[in-house]
Amino acid sequence: MAVAAGTALGIVVTTGLTLASPNLAAAAPLAATAIASVAAPDATVHTLRDIRVEAKSTLLAARVALTDADTITSDIAAAGLDIGITDTSVDTDDLTRAADRLAQLNIVPALLLPGLAADASSSTEKVAARVADLREHLDAAKAQKAAEEAAAAAAAAAAEAQRQAEAAAAALAAANTPEGAKATARAMAASQYGWGDGQFSCLESLWTKESHWDYQAYNKNGGATGIPQALPGNKMASAGADWQTNAATQIAWGLGYIAGSYGTPCAAWSHSQAVNWY
Repeated sequence: MAVAAGTALGIVVTTGLTLASPNLAAAAPLAATAIASVAAPDATVHTLRDIRVEAKSTLLAARVALTDADTITSDIAAAGLDIGITDTSVDTDDLTRAADRLAQLNIVPALLLPGLAADASSSTEKVAARVADLREHLDAAKAQKAAEEAAAAAAAAAAEAQRQAEAAAAALAAANTPEGAKATARAMAASQYGWGDGQFSCLESLWTKESHWDYQAYNKNGGATGIPQALPGNKMASAGADWQTNAATQIAWGLGYIAGSYGTPCAAWSHSQAVNWY
């Protein structure tokens, strides 16, 4: 046993490594295990193998933590957001040194690995906690930015909808004037029926006589309604539900009525001149 103890201590001395006393203290129980291995060599071999496996696992966790630290630092810089923390750095000096020492596990005596692994594990936990804190703040800043952008987009959409509604209302108001109604009728007559200026001249005379191109015109005596003086007025619903408020809808119905009943506006105008209605 004296020889075994001397050998164990000799391994520590001849490595040439300078380690902190906590590491030596952590290795002390294992030194006793090594001495006892004279009686149970198989158990000791198994224990030392487990030590190295654990050390490798700890080293891997340390390297992952270092990578995460670099990643969060890069992510914060790329985001360009105020995450609510002035200092966004991650102090990895202790972990880097601990990982470098542990990386020599193939040449470091197994008796010293638990102490090195403990140092690395402690530093890993500190770095991981710092990374988690920064990540939480970054995610919160991103969520706030996303919410602000969504609110801005919603406001912009609402403003655009309002603009379009106002533009539509203005267009409708313009179209509902006598001149606007005439322009609409001229365009519809040409595009939908192929009626040119000659036919439109007849149409202009006809509907001037009937309603003066007033979409709100109403004949109290008979109930004829709108620019074409439909009787009853709700006939025009076949051209659109807005027949009471939209001159274009009334015109669309009126042109269809003329085409179906007389063929052309001039034929309808001739009939109106002859019998005073069409």
